[in-house]
Amino acid sequence: MGLGTTEILLICLLALILFGGGKLADIGKGLGEGIKNFKKGMREADHEDEAEASAKKDASTKSAKEEKESRA
Repeated sequence: MGLGTTEILLICLLALILFGGGKLADIGKGLGEGIKNFKKGMREADHEDEAEASAKKDASTKSAKEEKESRA
């Protein structure tokens, strides 16, 4: 049910005929840059999530220490 080699070659040939070689290069470049920016955004979001989780952990640890000190 997947695409075989023949089908992929046919699709590539049709794209070459429809868009031409120069336009296909531009399309490929645009797709590559889009994927690169998407991955960069995902990495930044992961770093923000980690920093937020670390800040919450530090805050809860700090409040627990303050609570112990106030009881002593």
